[in-house]
Amino acid sequence: MIARRRQVALVLTALLASAAACQAHRHEPPAGAGRPAPTAGTGAFTLVASGDVLPHSSIIDRAGFDAGGAGYDFRPMLAGVQPIVSRADLALCHMETVYGANGDYTGYPSFKSPPEVAAGLASAGYDGCSTASNHSLDDGAAGIVRTLDTLDRAGVRHAGTARTEAEARTVTLLRAGSAQVAHLSYTYDTNGMPFPPGQPWAVNLMDEQPILADARAARQAGADVVVVSVHWGTEWQDEPDAQQQALAQRLTAARVDGRPAVDLILGAHAHVPQAYEKVNGTWVVYGMGDQIAGEMFNYQGVRDPRGNQSTLARFTFAPPKKPGGRWEVTKAEFLPQLFDVDAGRVVDINQAIAQGAELTGVRDRIRDVVLSRGAAKDGLRMGE
Repeated sequence: MIARRRQVALVLTALLASAAACQAHRHEPPAGAGRPAPTAGTGAFTLVASGDVLPHSSIIDRAGFDAGGAGYDFRPMLAGVQPIVSRADLALCHMETVYGANGDYTGYPSFKSPPEVAAGLASAGYDGCSTASNHSLDDGAAGIVRTLDTLDRAGVRHAGTARTEAEARTVTLLRAGSAQVAHLSYTYDTNGMPFPPGQPWAVNLMDEQPILADARAARQAGADVVVVSVHWGTEWQDEPDAQQQALAQRLTAARVDGRPAVDLILGAHAHVPQAYEKVNGTWVVYGMGDQIAGEMFNYQGVRDPRGNQSTLARFTFAPPKKPGGRWEVTKAEFLPQLFDVDAGRVVDINQAIAQGAELTGVRDRIRDVVLSRGAAKDGLRMGE
């Protein structure tokens, strides 16, 4: 195991050097301006999404080390994923925790993360994050305000939590190619933490009818594509549970003005990668796993490496073939990822294998889980 970790660390050095070179030559438009579409002239766009950003105490310590003792720096941690994320027309992350302030930062069980996480996400190329999770109220209303204020300053859009009732009623719209994409976000619970007095709108809770009402509002606001992020499922379970499957069936079956109400569902929370599946003609990612997390232990108290495995989802959308039609997914891909807890870095597994790391077993396990519900027959492929 030690030899393998050393090998991965050597591979990481090469990969991060390559990522740094890409970042040095990257030209980004101002926040909110969007990136030039790689499929110029077609109107098509590529969307990339990733799993839970969950900074445990060890992650906070690593970011402090990477900053050289002057604050926290999450950019090196995410550099390995930057080449993939930054090339997408639209990139979405899942910010599971809220931000603290003035050095008051904590990991499990009640999270308050350094606000520098937002700068790391922006540097990697993320355009927006879902923020509704079971940890959204770990520091009450103040945690939500700090988190959203910080994401705003970093130029990262957000959906799922709100500072005001007006914000809660506002649809998060992002430009991708020639499309307007609505990003909606919900969580199954807040770990029993009470809502701030008079603020029942502070966190979006997962319920079919409000989700569909928001999807209708998104269409009315001009959304061509509606993406729903859901914090759901059973932790440490590879298979989607009955609640996930039932809600996915209902949401993908719903229609708004003759079109599907929802165009893509992105799941988080389970800590492990889960299957992708096409349900009623719509792609559902039941769980992407943890993109960033400390060493993970399952319910048996056993170190479980699955808690540091994840996927990036990548979908290419093409415009409707006729007016009033839906934007169709023309290419569906997943990319296996790993968080190396020793190096404190996100690793693109395919790239690491190409550099000589012995990670084929991890890659194959993730692939088998992702394809376990027959997604290959609907065209899902492992990307590069």
